[in-house]
Amino acid sequence: MEQFDYILLTMTLLGAVVFVALYFIDAGYGKMISPKWGPTLPNRIGWMLMEMPVLTIVLYFWLTSEVKFSIPYLVFFLLFAFHYVHRTFVFPFRMNGRSRMPLSIVLMSVTFNLINGYIQGYWLFRLAPERAFYGSSWLTTPAFIAGAAVFFAGMYINRSSDEIIRGLRKPGDTRHYLPRGGMYNYVTSANYFGEIVEWLGWAILTWSAAGLVFFWFTCANLVPRANSIYNRYQNEFPEEFDKTRLKRIFPYIY
Repeated sequence: MEQFDYILLTMTLLGAVVFVALYFIDAGYGKMISPKWGPTLPNRIGWMLMEMPVLTIVLYFWLTSEVKFSIPYLVFFLLFAFHYVHRTFVFPFRMNGRSRMPLSIVLMSVTFNLINGYIQGYWLFRLAPERAFYGSSWLTTPAFIAGAAVFFAGMYINRSSDEIIRGLRKPGDTRHYLPRGGMYNYVTSANYFGEIVEWLGWAILTWSAAGLVFFWFTCANLVPRANSIYNRYQNEFPEEFDKTRLKRIFPYIY
């Protein structure tokens, strides 16, 4: 447990470094892709390679757990897999265009996902059962009920926002557009807002430091990137920005 706590602390501190650094360095993928990040590969392959490690590791911990069919632990696994099966095997193949992603970004994401998969899986399916942390009545606790509601709300916002992005361009169109509709009426990175809400829900429904570290690292990565996207949109669509008064990622706040 002491070693696990050190890993959590290290990831928390590393998240703070990432948060600050990304306000000065644009991660070179998506709208911010840049040749300075080195060789690239197709977006679809990049996304699959990035997301598969965390799903694989958590699947391993679940399959080798003595409590894998105990209801709380089975539900935890299914919720986690529900997100990552979609992110790994569905989301990449619904992407429009032939965009590419730097291999360096993929490798950094793989590294994080390997560590995060270990953190989530080891807590849920090794440490928590040893401490009987989640009893049979866990699914009726306020933490789980509230967290599950937040989790699914975030998932809905994230996926519906992705649908809006996918619908911006018709085949062959390469122009940029300011997304509108849904949460994009309030922020320029509604998909990121949804993902942050989703993992906040995960932290609440598991009521764990592991979940909280995942939520914090999600914020550390996505909030600065939302700022970069906001600045880019503001330069590209100055008139629309004057009318809409959009925020970056948190409605009415930032």
